[in-house]
Amino acid sequence: MGRKKERREAILPADLKREIIIKDEKAETNPKWGFPPEKRPIEMHMQFGIISLDKPPGPTSHEVVAWIKKLLNLQKAGHGGTLDPKVTGVLPVALERATRVVQALLPAGKEYVALMHLHGEVPEDKIRVVMKEFEGEIIQRPPLRSAVKRRLRTRKVYYIDVLEIEGKDVLFRVGVEAGTYIRSLIHHIGLALGVGAHMSELRRTRSGPFKEDETLVTLHDLIDAYYFWKEDGIEEYFRRAIQPMEKAVEHLPKVWIRDSAVAAITHGADLAVPGIVKLHKGIKPDDLVAIMTLKDELVALGKAKMNTQEMLTKTKGIAVDVEKVFMPRDWYPKMW
Repeated sequence: MGRKKERREAILPADLKREIIIKDEKAETNPKWGFPPEKRPIEMHMQFGIISLDKPPGPTSHEVVAWIKKLLNLQKAGHGGTLDPKVTGVLPVALERATRVVQALLPAGKEYVALMHLHGEVPEDKIRVVMKEFEGEIIQRPPLRSAVKRRLRTRKVYYIDVLEIEGKDVLFRVGVEAGTYIRSLIHHIGLALGVGAHMSELRRTRSGPFKEDETLVTLHDLIDAYYFWKEDGIEEYFRRAIQPMEKAVEHLPKVWIRDSAVAAITHGADLAVPGIVKLHKGIKPDDLVAIMTLKDELVALGKAKMNTQEMLTKTKGIAVDVEKVFMPRDWYPKMW
């Protein structure tokens, strides 16, 4: 259990570079319609926003979300991947109309910095060699206190980089598929080293496109920013504390559509081939794709029914089976 099966490229899926292919160079978008992410009024920005929160140690992820809902007087909010109470770091929290966008983060991968304590002395070179053996596909069973069923499952470890070794303590960075248990990974590394090991500390440094960068905010930052807006009318800090929901789909393959196709999708239609203006290269059937306007607004998420080449060459047929619509129906006019 926990041993490597195959090597993977040492990047997260969120870092894959995608080429855009233009299908209709003459297509334009009407500036009178829609609300581009960077131009939304502050109330709307919050309704369609996502916070890259630096979760503190102590509370559960659920408690943190409940605090944010109460603070911002929200009806709905949801987080993108549970962190244990003692674990800190990047916790994306989607707000109101953007709540369901956290589904898009599942295929993006996560990154952690962990401190592993070995139960015996092991030469540094052996530690580095054995840890590299855990890159690729591993088999895990969720821990006893997990919220999911404890059955064996396969997860991907994209990379493991040893940062520092001091005696029996090993500091390392690891990029993994969503649902990978770092505590279990460390336990199995300890078994492979023949001495045993446990996790001393853990911090999530990345969840898909959300990283430890200038967009990461603490609860204190959020409280202060909200106060400046509500009490003093200063929007700048609050707007900076909340990212547009489009940030959560940066890593997904995309199709950009005509203005004339937007309202049809918001009213329940699937995306047909004639509505596509440009798209990413490499889309495959069943891929989760983001449907975007030409102003880079997120319209919906769906499953591709065709590959890129078919979307480019076919003149009719359903290209994307729409699953979740995020754009309100009144942002673009009906054109049918």
